[in-house]
Amino acid sequence: MTLPLMPKATAVWLIDKTALTFTQIAEFCGMHPLEVQAIADGEVAQGIVGYDPVANSQVTLVEIRRCEADAEARLKLLPTSLPQPKRLKGARYTPVAKRNDRPDGIAYLLRNYPQLTDAQVGKLMGTTKETIEKVRSRSHWNSANIKPRDPVILGLCTQTDLHTMVSAANERLVREGQAVPAPPPITDEAA
Repeated sequence: MTLPLMPKATAVWLIDKTALTFTQIAEFCGMHPLEVQAIADGEVAQGIVGYDPVANSQVTLVEIRRCEADAEARLKLLPTSLPQPKRLKGARYTPVAKRNDRPDGIAYLLRNYPQLTDAQVGKLMGTTKETIEKVRSRSHWNSANIKPRDPVILGLCTQTDLHTMVSAANERLVREGQAVPAPPPITDEAA
């Protein structure tokens, strides 16, 4: 379900300006009814300025009045004409805690999926071609400690993304008339 813009601020406004039930507000804002009750009691969201969903074309005043009259009715968010945001092309964000695992994932991909190009590995892992080359040539600053580990298990990419990249690489090899390498053996780590 699509939520309104700034759900907590919208909940603050709905609590202050309408006679909707906590359950109605909670379902509209994607919150728990107890959280809405805590906002109404002043225990949560102190200092948050209410965000008017009517003035911002997220719901109509008629819709609010309809739901105030019937406690079982649920508010419906107005459809927006704005396009939904898409993930822009560019580097994939890797959390700081997982950045040290990235060379291990790169080494795993280079060893088990040699058909992947550096660009595909870079896109999959969110890294540069320079880092990939350093891992490949064992000139990475931490190469003594790099152990090939599955990037899916490390949480650096999804299985779907990996499968899509490998399928694209295999199709490219078939088009070029080269043999497609066998899939890597299943180990305890990947199981």
